[in-house]
Amino acid sequence: MSTGRRKARRTAVFILYQWDVTGQPLASLYEGEVDPYADEMAETVISRAGELDRRISEAAEGWPAERLGSVERNILRVALVELEGDDVPDEVAINEAVELAKRYASDEAARLVNGILGKIAREKVA
Repeated sequence: MSTGRRKARRTAVFILYQWDVTGQPLASLYEGEVDPYADEMAETVISRAGELDRRISEAAEGWPAERLGSVERNILRVALVELEGDDVPDEVAINEAVELAKRYASDEAARLVNGILGKIAREKVA
């Protein structure tokens, strides 16, 4: 997977984290140029946050999306959008999300992210 896409994914998670915590409009959360993939991903997640959170909550079994940390929640939102599309193989979307969770949250968060996304990916195939 290209470093460009990886960096854009991380940027999207950072922007979404700020949006989630502050409630500020997306455009006010960064200055300068943002990678088009990151911008499109952030816009998509924001426009569909309620639906994405519902799907995360269903897959998390007992862990509603609003109980998750903001970092984990936004990593899951980004990965879920990628799982729905055809641009990124499911394994790559899941692996990238797990790596983001390890780096910016915790190993426990990474296991949770892996479990939730694995369940969603299996249900997609079934």
